[in-house]
Amino acid sequence: MTIKAAVHGLGNIGRHVIDCLTCAPDFECLGVIRRESSLGTQMLERRGIPDFASIDKLIAEKGKPDVVVLCGPSRSVPEDARFYLSKGIRTVDSFDVHSEIPELVKMLDDVAKQHNSGCITAAGWDPGTDSVMRTLFEAMAPVGTTFTNFGRGRSMGHSVAARAIPGVADATSITIPIGGGRHSRLVYILPASGASFEKIKKDLAADPYFSHDPLEVREVKTPEEMAAVADNSHGVLMERIGASGRTSNQHLVFDMKIDNPALTSQVLVSCARAITRMGNGCFTLIDVPPVMLLPGDRMQHIARLV
Repeated sequence: MTIKAAVHGLGNIGRHVIDCLTCAPDFECLGVIRRESSLGTQMLERRGIPDFASIDKLIAEKGKPDVVVLCGPSRSVPEDARFYLSKGIRTVDSFDVHSEIPELVKMLDDVAKQHNSGCITAAGWDPGTDSVMRTLFEAMAPVGTTFTNFGRGRSMGHSVAARAIPGVADATSITIPIGGGRHSRLVYILPASGASFEKIKKDLAADPYFSHDPLEVREVKTPEEMAAVADNSHGVLMERIGASGRTSNQHLVFDMKIDNPALTSQVLVSCARAITRMGNGCFTLIDVPPVMLLPGDRMQHIARLV
């Protein structure tokens, strides 16, 4: 069965989601939903996929999608997901404000069940696939401590949050691990014309994305300087030291180096597949049976992977 998908937004994530959808054997990408002022632009990034100013216009021309992949900023996810779920359309997103995820799950679960729909939220790599690894680590060593060390690399969520600060023309946030699951943030800021860099620094330090970590903010003068530091590479080193039963000194390690938007987008597309196979309600990746993320026959995957 072909899964009909639509993409909401055409930023870093949206472009890679289109790549992943068009490479998948079981998806058809019906179109991209974006601002009316952007319609008709970025043909290369869209891979020729049509764009629409609203879901209603997409449905009128292409039919109702099975799932919409939300590719906007995290802070727009609650409203966007609620909107599509209320229309009976399933969604997936990469919401990344960890402390707000439990409340978001409760809210979206109510909306999804009211409208016979479903969603997977926080479906990136952290939160997302790293959440699954932390869960498996605890299952293997129930007593112990897990340290999740990110980077060094560019955080898309933090970069988007920095660009939302008044007076910021562009921004890139680099995550630097300092050990024990702690991180510092190095943020490059290109101020808008006439904006105060000192005020931007103050506002940035007060933002919940940055207020809990050591922060260094550097000013860049030109878009070319910003491009030189805006690399997409990222990664994670996760370690757990713990005990299985009464046996201590279990040391579990998960390490990856990635292109951040490409991996996030692939996880979103895999979750878009999974949510079409699941019941109504809101889920996170730790709720999803892994086999549902893969295309094809369950028994073939069992024979191949188990």
